Amino acid sequence: MKQELFEVQHAPLWEKLESELAEKKPRDTQFPQNFRTVCHHLALAKHRRYSPQLVDRLNALVIDAHHRFYQKNRRFRYQWLDFIVFEFPLAIRRNARFVLLALALFTLPLLVMGIGCYNNNELIYSVAPAEQVQSFESMYDPDAEKIGRERDSETDLAMFGFYIKNNIGVSFRTFAGGILFGVGSIFFLVFNGLSIGSVAGHLTQMGYTSTFYPFVVGHGAFELTAIVFSGAAGMKLGYALIAPGTLSRLDALRVAGRETVIIVYGSTLMLIIAAFLEAFWSSSAALPVAVKYSVGGCLWALVTIYFLFAGRAR
Repeated sequence: MKQELFEVQHAPLWEKLESELAEKKPRDTQFPQNFRTVCHHLALAKHRRYSPQLVDRLNALVIDAHHRFYQKNRRFRYQWLDFIVFEFPLAIRRNARFVLLALALFTLPLLVMGIGCYNNNELIYSVAPAEQVQSFESMYDPDAEKIGRERDSETDLAMFGFYIKNNIGVSFRTFAGGILFGVGSIFFLVFNGLSIGSVAGHLTQMGYTSTFYPFVVGHGAFELTAIVFSGAAGMKLGYALIAPGTLSRLDALRVAGRETVIIVYGSTLMLIIAAFLEAFWSSSAALPVAVKYSVGGCLWALVTIYFLFAGRAR
């Protein structure tokens, strides 16, 4: 199409949008659609090598409209709140079957290994080397000044950074393993369940219950739940590859990816909260055990209620 005809066809829309932006009129309901249309016009103008003057005009119009749209868009401004209140919990409930399966794959090995290590103090060495077992024992020694700290980091802030890196690494591996037709996610869920259960059973058998459980009860509500969610998201990806239905496997993966990315973002937020609690709350030896159990119980109840009921009003 020649440039002259292109301008004749679309100039009224450009002028209308320019007028609206110049006079700062309240946006009409067509503003988002007009904005997208002008973006398309700009792309066409560049592709067809129309005059620099026309490209500059459309480029300026797109920039102004973009600024107006995102700076003034109330929905965009509060998008993070919409995500927390609605999108994340709704995504979890829409994928309840994957969440429940992930929960079983994580919890059952945890319980079996926990009971096994409690009754057999040698069993933990089947999943962890002796040096690591010794490290766990020193971390939760009731005589330790800081509970749960094994590295050279001297400050809670340094541990906060370490926990973020460690927790997100575990969660990401559990999620990304799903691309292997779900097998990777299943493996990491079972492996994490076995590892955590073995430590819990071993330390319980040693009598370290006054340090270990008060340490994990608070941040565990966010951390353990986020690991299960990451595994559920990974298995959803794997299921899309195994049973794509009428779609191609690539398209099925794209569709599943839109849903799982919400779960991954939400899980990452939960892991950051968990890392904060682990560094500044759980590790404190000064807080009474009863307080830690009480707060931990409230956090578990809060997380449960949130995922069962949040977003129902939409």
